[in-house]
Formats: sequence, structure tokens, C-alpha cells
Amino acid sequence: MSSFQVWECQVCGWIYDEAKGAPDEGIAPGTRWQDIPDDWVCPECGVGKADFEMVATRLSSPQPAPVAAVTLPQTDTLPIIIIGSGLAGYNLLKALRELDNTIPISLFTADDGSYYSKPQLSTGFGKQKTAAELVQASAEQMAQQYQADIHIFSKVAAINPPENYIELQSGARHYYAKLVLATGASCIPLQLQGNAGAEAITVNNLQDYARLRTQLKNKQRVLVLGAGLIGSEYANDLLQAGYQVTLVDALAGPLQQLLPGAASARLAQAFAAKGASCHFGTVVQALHRDGKRLTAQLSNGITVDTDLVISAIGVRPDLTLAAQAGLNTSRGIITNRFLQTSQSDIYALGDAVEVDGKVMVYVQPLLAQAKALAQTLAGKPTPVCYGVMPVTVKTSLHPVVVNLPQSTLGGSWQIDTDTPSGVKARFVSHDQRLLGYALTGDQTGFSQQLNQQCPAILPE
Repeated sequence: MSSFQVWECQVCGWIYDEAKGAPDEGIAPGTRWQDIPDDWVCPECGVGKADFEMVATRLSSPQPAPVAAVTLPQTDTLPIIIIGSGLAGYNLLKALRELDNTIPISLFTADDGSYYSKPQLSTGFGKQKTAAELVQASAEQMAQQYQADIHIFSKVAAINPPENYIELQSGARHYYAKLVLATGASCIPLQLQGNAGAEAITVNNLQDYARLRTQLKNKQRVLVLGAGLIGSEYANDLLQAGYQVTLVDALAGPLQQLLPGAASARLAQAFAAKGASCHFGTVVQALHRDGKRLTAQLSNGITVDTDLVISAIGVRPDLTLAAQAGLNTSRGIITNRFLQTSQSDIYALGDAVEVDGKVMVYVQPLLAQAKALAQTLAGKPTPVCYGVMPVTVKTSLHPVVVNLPQSTLGGSWQIDTDTPSGVKARFVSHDQRLLGYALTGDQTGFSQQLNQQCPAILPE
């Protein structure tokens, strides 16, 4: 029998190992990829087996193989340096190695460089996953597999574009042939009044997730501030894990910036049916602590008792290094279609990049950027293109798939179906062209059909 294979979801990075199967999903160990039903969907992001490519990444072995010493190409050529070990940085590394095994590559990260899928952070409680269990590979294993020089706990303090080097906080300098910023996005800071105003925590990486799990030990009540994409996913995950969740947002319902009112209302109903206490159209003004008691004062006059507060009011591109280096920035690091910044030897991708005025902090644009930029860095200039890229929101209590309308021509939402089990809504232009859609619940199966009618976000 041939060796088992390992497959990776190209949307969220979830790994399927044929040897181990996916018992939580009802797939027995030893099940071959081709034997999984065609209607199966990724448990992390909800994409279908036939809808998104999953690629074999390595041969599976029943026991972890020992990590050998890293063998790097013997060359005096300056390396491509990647700053950041998130999905953007590591997917670029992987894409480059698919094209060329000889290009010297160095990757610098401020943390331990663990490779994990960030989308899994907002499903970990429901699946009872610790931070360690979300790690798919260590930095050492990534260095071995992809022949890269990976520097962990090495925070970059500055970039010197005229002399082509980066400087670490330690003062060490590393010179580059090309530099890639994969610095991601940071949580928007929240300023609250009260003696406990600084106690609200954010979750933006694996270390934050580990801290959240630790702080939630022996606690049951969680207040989630913000009902956007991340806040809604965390509320859903904590509800599924049995926590008492209070959800607060200034807008009229969850995902209000993505969904029409009818779809937002159905998601709110699903949260409430699971036991969530939802307060919309209001904000938290202050957090107060009196001994072990933590209370939140809402602007509508309501006081909420809780054990822990999660701030999920949004993220914004991390422009710190780009601004220090004098790169052109706006909402993100401004690049052309080749992901080249205002400095010809510096490129950017991921949540921090702004291409044609678009900042898209989702996984699918990131993967498209990694593939295009790898081609460019390998010597074949390739512009990035975005096709139709629906966003799957991981709210298993009431699933959501939305393809945001990109056109500036105007239009309106048309509700085709609105029942407690699901909503189908289309965003159409004044001349009745389909520009986007929102699907919830049992209507999400229409996604592929509608994708064929929607325009590309960033056409070729």
C-alpha cells in the first residue's frame, strides 16, 4: 500500500492527515482523500472539497520523524528576507520553495515561529483545542522542510532601504536582496473608563489564545465587545463550548457591516437561542472591579456582571515598520499589482497590504498574493489577481457566507429567502447586475452558483 498523504486546505490552512483521519468529523484513520465524500466541507472554514483546492504537502508517518539539521543552499547571494511568520509569511515561503529550492530565504519573527492556522483561533474552544494542539509545525520543522533560515524571537526594529538591511532590537543587522513585509494586522486598542478599563483582552495570535484559555479556567461568563466577524466567531465558539456569553455592539446586530438587516437578525436569533445575552445599539463605557466582581457599564444604562472581557472591535494593518522605512502607506502598505512598495526592493503581502486601494484582511486574498509574489521573486513578474472571494464566517450556530459587493456604482440588497433556518440575499446594481450576496443557514449552498455570476474583485 502506498504511503499516506497529508493535505492542506488552501483557504484556512487546516491539515488533513490520511493516516490520522478526522475522528471529530466522522472520518476514520486511514481514510484516503479520494474516499472522503464530495459534499464534505472543511471543518474550519466551510469550503467544499470540490470548491477549493487542497494539495498534498508531505508523506504522513505514524510517528513524528526526527528533525534533521537544516541544510541551506551554499551561496554568497544575499537572501530574500521575510518579516513575519503568520499565514502570509509562511505561505510565501512555501510558494517560493515550490518554484525554486536554491534561493536563499531568511524569515524573522518576534515569536516562536510556530506554524498554525489563525482562523482556528476562533474555533478552538468548541473543539476543546489547546494552543499547543493548534500548532501544525514548529519553526525548526518549517526550517527543515522548506530550507529556510528562520530566526525566532527576533523582533525587527528598523529597516534601512538605502543600504538594504534590517536591524533587530538586539542591534544585529541582516542584509537582503529583496525584503518582504508580512507584518499582518493589529487589534484596534480600546479605551475604557473605570478602574478595570485595561482588563479587556484581545486575541490576535497563538500566544493570545493561550492566555485566554488560561484566564478562562474556572470561569463561565464572558463579555465580547464587538459583533463583527471576529467577535461573532468568538461568541459562537464560546457558546458552543458552554460559556455564558454577553455580546455588545454599537450597531443594530451582528455582522452589520457585512450583511443586510434580515441576515444579521437571523444570526442574532441563533445566538440568543443558544443562550447569549445580546445588547446591540450600545457600547461599553466603563469596566469596574470590586474584589472578584467585574462589571461593565453600558451606554444604555445596563450593568453586566462578567468574569472576563474580550475586545473584538476590529483590526488594522500594522504599518509600524513600513512607516519607519519611509514607505508609502494609507490604510495599508501601498503596493502595485506586483506587491511592490514605493521602494523597489521591498514588497508586502497579507493583512497589511493595500492593493489598488483595497485592504482585504481575509485568507483567500492572502493566498493569491503569496502565489503571485512567489512568481515575481523567482524571476517571473506576476500581478496579483482577486477573483470572486466569498468570506465564510465560522458561526456554526447559523453559518454565514458573504461576497461583499465591490462596485462603487451603487445598488441595493434584495431578499430572496428569509426564514429562521436561513437567508438568501443578493446585492444588485441599478441595472440588475449581481454584485454580491449574503447567505446564511441552510441557504449557504447557493454560494457556488452565485459566484459564477459575480464580478472579480481585482480582474486580470
